[in-house]
Amino acid sequence: MSYTEKIDSYLALLTETIKKLDRSEIEKAIICLKNARDTGRFIYSMGNGGSAATASHYAGDFNKGLSLGRKKRFKFLALNDNLPTILSLANDVSYESIFVEQLKNFLQSGDVIVAISGSGNSANIINGVTWAKEHGGIVIGLTGFSGGKLFELSDIHLHVPIDNMQIVEDLHMVFDHLMMSIMYGETE
Repeated sequence: MSYTEKIDSYLALLTETIKKLDRSEIEKAIICLKNARDTGRFIYSMGNGGSAATASHYAGDFNKGLSLGRKKRFKFLALNDNLPTILSLANDVSYESIFVEQLKNFLQSGDVIVAISGSGNSANIINGVTWAKEHGGIVIGLTGFSGGKLFELSDIHLHVPIDNMQIVEDLHMVFDHLMMSIMYGETE
């Protein structure tokens, strides 16, 4: 059995979806993240499942890859990386509260939230984003499918316009590496 046709089909779908990405929103995200760095603001990322892995990857790339050896450094925290806090909140309060309760401890007006949800409707993401916006947070929403509630709540939309979770998650990581590679080449 050969998988070549299926491989070609997946890569063709990925390529076609890349062509549909809103470049102006990617630029807005870069500017927002650089502004957060330059003004000493914190950036909080959050996601569930594969999106949690992406949120963690963003934090690693920005805290090390874009900060090591530089005068201007990012303050990037993945809220899904604090397992004891997440599990205690999920157990004692609700899973829907795992991000909002952490943001209540840390968020300052002007901080940035990188919220990642393929469907755009994850309750814990929506609760965190809603509270953050009410308290001066700036939201960069990474979504797919129709964008869901997260698209509506976001200030900046890194939206992948396709109903395919694998392509959506692929391109959420592409946003990270794309923005990182652009910023890496700047001397700041």
